[in-house]
Order: sequence, then structure tokens, then C-alpha cells
Amino acid sequence: MVVDDSAIIRGLLTRILESDPAIRVISSVSEGQMALNALKSHVIDVIVLDIEMPGMDGMTALPKLIESAPQVKVIMTSTLTRKNAEISLRALEMGAADYISKPSSRELTGTGDFQREIITKVKALAMVARTCGSRRRLGSTFIKQRTITPPVQVNQPKPALSIRSQTYRIPSLIAIGSSTGGPQALFEVLRHFQGLPQPIIITQHMPPTFTAILADHIQKQCGIPCAEGRHGEPLVAGRIYIAPGDTHMTLSGTMEAPIIRLNKEPPENYCRPSVDPMMRSAAKIFGNNMLSIILTGMGQDGMLGCKQVVESGGMVIAQDEASSVVWGMPGAVAQAGLCSAILPLTEIGPFVSKKIARRPA
Repeated sequence: MVVDDSAIIRGLLTRILESDPAIRVISSVSEGQMALNALKSHVIDVIVLDIEMPGMDGMTALPKLIESAPQVKVIMTSTLTRKNAEISLRALEMGAADYISKPSSRELTGTGDFQREIITKVKALAMVARTCGSRRRLGSTFIKQRTITPPVQVNQPKPALSIRSQTYRIPSLIAIGSSTGGPQALFEVLRHFQGLPQPIIITQHMPPTFTAILADHIQKQCGIPCAEGRHGEPLVAGRIYIAPGDTHMTLSGTMEAPIIRLNKEPPENYCRPSVDPMMRSAAKIFGNNMLSIILTGMGQDGMLGCKQVVESGGMVIAQDEASSVVWGMPGAVAQAGLCSAILPLTEIGPFVSKKIARRPA
């Protein structure tokens, strides 16, 4: 379902989404109350929900929509302003699954990255909604039934997941990659890291403006100094550095004096910032003194970077499927046999804290 007060935007979004034969938009409405009414007659997998609307706006509608249809996955849309970025992050805290920046007229009518991004997110979240949904009725779904292949569960015997042996070397760096569902996952993990001496670097798939606000939220919620990384800035123990939106963040220098480098090189895995270049550069410097964590997210960004981490002697932890919003990125590293541990979200922080304290988890 598409919810936006602009008839033009609704029409364009519908046309973009239905350009993929796997997607069917079964409702298009102009405000939140109409969306709630639509849920009474349709079982919907994904809602694309505008923040700013007359009548019932997106933030008012969001908790009501989730209460009415717990399996539904909501993607918030907004223009790229600091105010809307703040609102979008609050929406994620309230249960929205993801967000997407509302594009310019050129991006809506062209064939740019926006189309690929929204189609990819809708399809991935629809698969999750169908897997966990309990109200689905045949013939009333957002993604056509024939296209759905349930994701592989961690506890299924096939295919078997290979777990690497664990080492108890205290890492000198913690590197984290995340995407869909990442902000809430980061809050949960990082709240256990207060007082740890290691610098922490993070690539979270987010547009500009959003990453600076995410850093502010992390600092407030987790009590750890946190900011966007700056080009040429040295890493300092006990601080968190987030890759700025639309910018790759890598490291140079030595393990004793690592330096942040930012660049606008082409996207990797359709992402900028991308997890892979961050992990690759960190592995070259820190070798077996590095711990990598891959949290919830779609796609496989981070898998190749974590491969280099493992080849350099470092350790990789992935979030498990049951606790992930989308088990794409963590699933990719898990299925590649790169993980020393695959853990529920609530266990990752305590596991790392115990490991750094040299106490087996």
C-alpha cells in the first residue's frame, strides 16, 4: 500500500513498484485513516508511508497500523531534511522497518537509484512479512505468491552453517556493518560497550543528514562519544565513528595510529557508504586484532570485507535470523562460513563485553 497526500507521488510510486512483475500495489490512499480503513479489507505485506500528510499524518498512523496488522512492514518516506531525519529515526524506534528519502522529480521519473532501492526494500520486507505474518489471505497480498521463497532458517539442518573456532585475543578495533533494522540493533548492542577501550567504526546504510542524527542518538542512548567520521581524523579509544551518508569510510595508517579516510568512490553492492571497503581497509591494518560484527540488513554488503577480516586472522560475529529484520547481510557472512558466532541481537553486546574482558561467553 502507498500512503501519500500527493496524487502525483502516489501514481509515480505505484508505477515504479509495479514495473517489477513480482509487486502489486493493492491500495493507494492519501492519509493515515484511509490506510487504516484499507487494512480492514486487505492483508498487506508492506506499506510505503509518507511522514507529512494532512489529516492523520504518518507518525500518528504508524503505531495504529502496526497494532492493526502486526506482520506489516512499514517503510517511511520523507524529504531529506534534518527535521524529517529526526522524525524518521523516531519512526524506526516506534516500529517502522525502514526509511527511504523522497526523491526529486527527476529521480521519480527517470531510471535512477531510487527505483532500485524502493523495489529492493519492498520485496525483501514483503518476504519477511509473509514469513512471520499470521493474517495472510490468499489473493490479497502485495508480492505475488509465486515469487516467494522462504529464507533459510538458522536452525534448519540444511544447509548446515559452519562455525569457525573462537579466539580470545582482545581486539584493538571493533567494526560494525548494518542496514535495514540497523539503528535499533545498534542501540541494543552499543549500550553494552560503554567503557570499552576500543575505537568502534560503523557503516550503516543511510543517506546524508541521517547519519549525523544517528550519531547523536547513539551518544544519548548509549553514553558513548559518537560522531560522523571526518577525513584525516585519528581514531581515539572509546569513541564511535559512523560513516557519513553517501560517503565510504575507510582506514589508513598503522594499528598504533589509524586514520579515517573518506571518499566518493563508486558504490559497492549498490551502497555508499558500503561495509566492504571499511572492513577491507581495517583488516589490512589491524589483522588478527580486529572484531567485526554484521547486524540486520538486506543484501550481502560486508561479506567480502569479512572474508578479508577472517583471512587476516580477525573474528566475525553475525546477528541470527530470528532477531534480524532482514537476514541478508548477516545471513551472507553466516552462510559463507565466516562467523565464529551467530547470536540473537540481545546476546551480541554481552558476548563482546565478556570476550574483551577475557571471560569466555
